[in-house]
Amino acid sequence: MLDRGFRLLYDLNFSGAREIFLRYQQQHPEDPVGKAAEAASYLYEEFDAKGIFTSKFFLSDDKLLNGADGTPAENHNARFLRADAETRAMARRILRSHPRDVGALLALTLADGMESDYDALIVKKQMASLGLMRQAEREANGLLAVDPTQDDAYVALGASDYVIGCLPSYKRAFLWFGGIHGDRARGMAEMQRAADNGHYLRPFAQILLALACEREHQPARARQLLSQLTSEFPANKQFAHELALLRARTPGD
Repeated sequence: MLDRGFRLLYDLNFSGAREIFLRYQQQHPEDPVGKAAEAASYLYEEFDAKGIFTSKFFLSDDKLLNGADGTPAENHNARFLRADAETRAMARRILRSHPRDVGALLALTLADGMESDYDALIVKKQMASLGLMRQAEREANGLLAVDPTQDDAYVALGASDYVIGCLPSYKRAFLWFGGIHGDRARGMAEMQRAADNGHYLRPFAQILLALACEREHQPARARQLLSQLTSEFPANKQFAHELALLRARTPGD
């Protein structure tokens, strides 16, 4: 059931996706992944409205590193924050008695990864975002230690490494003294792992990786990813639009 909901999410049918996620929660009230999926639907909808998954946003250092248009108050997303907090509470309650529960570890990784993205890109709380990013990174590594097949965890790892690696050198040096390191190449390799083998987050990893490839002047790789997304999700016109833009920018490649 969650798979059907995520497909609707990537087709930008947010209300349809949420309907499925809420039905799943009614049938599986103890599974925090259902609540994480609901939180993802609110955040993805805001990302779509703000143009986050576009080359216009992602290829701009100012936008990528300083966040979406609008003030934090204007961008405040109470529904996302509520669902994300509930996900975190459910997951931690399970982990207190079952510390190796894969579903709870996945839900916690998703919750902290999503809130890190929200802080950085939507309400522009950069330091809070970095703290949650590192937390999600630790949780992703913990999840993979329990179940190495949970390749969705590589989205959190890849996003952390890539975004920190994109920061100006003086900011990276400051973070280095705090034990925070980034690596763009490693981040892209981690996103590739999720793009190849992820479950719920595979398309999410693919669009992130495609846009990162454009930033890194790898148009052929970006075109392949966008072509796959356009074919798999024809109702999502944004994927087709980004593919057309890329072809127009790099006609000889």
